Amino acid sequence: MEISILRQKASAIKENIQKVIVGKHDQIDLLLTALLANGHILLEDVPGTGKTMLAKSLARSIDAQFKRIQFTPDLLPSDITGLNYYNQKQGEFTFHEGPVFTNILLADEINRATPRTQSSLLECMEERQITIDGESHILARPFLVIATQNPVETSGTFPLPEAQLDRFLMQLNVGFPTQEEELSILTRFIEDNPLELLTPVCTGDELLEMQAVIKTVYVHPSLMKYMIDIINQSRKHDNIALGISPRGTLALLRASQAYAAIQGLSYVTPEMIKHLVPYVLAHRMILRSSFQRTASASQILNQILANTAVPTEDFSWK
Repeated sequence: MEISILRQKASAIKENIQKVIVGKHDQIDLLLTALLANGHILLEDVPGTGKTMLAKSLARSIDAQFKRIQFTPDLLPSDITGLNYYNQKQGEFTFHEGPVFTNILLADEINRATPRTQSSLLECMEERQITIDGESHILARPFLVIATQNPVETSGTFPLPEAQLDRFLMQLNVGFPTQEEELSILTRFIEDNPLELLTPVCTGDELLEMQAVIKTVYVHPSLMKYMIDIINQSRKHDNIALGISPRGTLALLRASQAYAAIQGLSYVTPEMIKHLVPYVLAHRMILRSSFQRTASASQILNQILANTAVPTEDFSWK
């Protein structure tokens, strides 16, 4: 598959999602970036802004298996991963697969479950496998987790553990629509729910091909150094208690390649990296408690970007 064909497929998926979702062009592009980069995505915002609708619209655009888990405080890890149970008819233990055995998993309101239950996703998100009673079970490909959560200030929620957050390629806010967009929403939904009419425009095999193609997108050595400079500054910043890990560096690299591909380019530019940095890196940092009251991780990253020299080479040369 060539970059031009990949862009066409990505555009078809975006257009399909926009039959349901009004506006949110950048959020959809970033969602597709995570999908092609084989990474997971965390959608955070207040209730009613369309997080679940966006996730379900993406899932219905891909001809692949989709399952949903509604996270609640009484949810157990085995409710997600599955468990071995004794089958009296067969006289042996049988493994019952949990909903995590799918291609696209919607973890709805993930921060309503306890950290113990949330952590049951750690292995499958990183290694694409689940270990039950010492036996590893490989998950299907592709495998994508789309998690939604309400802000931690909302009553009845639990903060996601740092190790869990670090496994999400990106964290996005959906945001409220403009007045014009909200009028379009009312017009679109007044008679029917367009989500119910949505049909797939991409197969699972095509998605795997697209994920393979983005790895061929060229990244100039000076841009790799640019990424590392940004990461290193996060590790030395006075107001950051814990900077970006190497997993975050790799996530920024892969996201940049995927974002370039859906723009129809075979190479990454500095502008793409700067655009992606807040979404890929902000949720991975732990700020010092005295600083959290006055600024956000995104603000610190913007300061870091402003203080980091931007390369000026011909980035398309290989």
